[in-house]
Amino acid sequence: MSSHHIVREKQEPALLLLSLNNFSEELLGQLLEWSPTVITTPLVAEQINAYEIKIDIIIADALDEELQSDVKQIPQNGASQTGAALKYLIQNDYKAVNVVTETVDLTDFIAFAPLINIVIYSGNQKIYAVNSGFSKWKPAGENFQLLSVHLNLQTSGLNDIGSNKFVTINDGFISLKFDNELLFISEDI
Repeated sequence: MSSHHIVREKQEPALLLLSLNNFSEELLGQLLEWSPTVITTPLVAEQINAYEIKIDIIIADALDEELQSDVKQIPQNGASQTGAALKYLIQNDYKAVNVVTETVDLTDFIAFAPLINIVIYSGNQKIYAVNSGFSKWKPAGENFQLLSVHLNLQTSGLNDIGSNKFVTINDGFISLKFDNELLFISEDI
C-alpha cells in the first residue's frame, strides 16, 4: 500500500469469522488485506490464532482464557453469535461486513440485511442480499441461485434452469426485479 492511501476505521467491511472449515486460505488473505475489524467466536479464535491473525472482538458471554491481548468481548445476551455480532456492528456504525461460515441459516441475517451490507462466504458460495432492480455485469455461463422467497420475479440475461437456479446467457448485465424488500442470492466463487 502506498503512503498516500489512508484507510479510515470502519471504511472497510468488518470480518465475522464463524468457521474456517472448507474455506480458501487465499480468499481469507484477500478479506484480511485491508486490516478489517476481525470478530469471531471462542471456538474459531483458537484456529485463527494458529494463522496468527489479530482478533479484535470475541462473541461470548464468558471467556475461558485470553488468547490474544487487547481483545474486546461482546456478550451474546441470549442472542445467536451472528445476531450479537451484527447488532454490535450496526450500533457502532459499520456499513458492511463479510461473514465466513460453514453453514448458512438466512434467518440469522434477514432482519439485519436492510441495516448493514452483508456478504456471506460459505465454501465456494458468495451470498448477499439485493434490492429489486439489481444489475451486475457477469460473463456467460455463471451460476446464480435465489435463496429467499421472491414475489413477481422478472429477470434479464439469465436462463432459468429450475429450482431457483439460473445461468447467465451471455457476457453482459443481468438484472433482477421483484416485489420483496430484499432477495438473497448466491453465486459461485
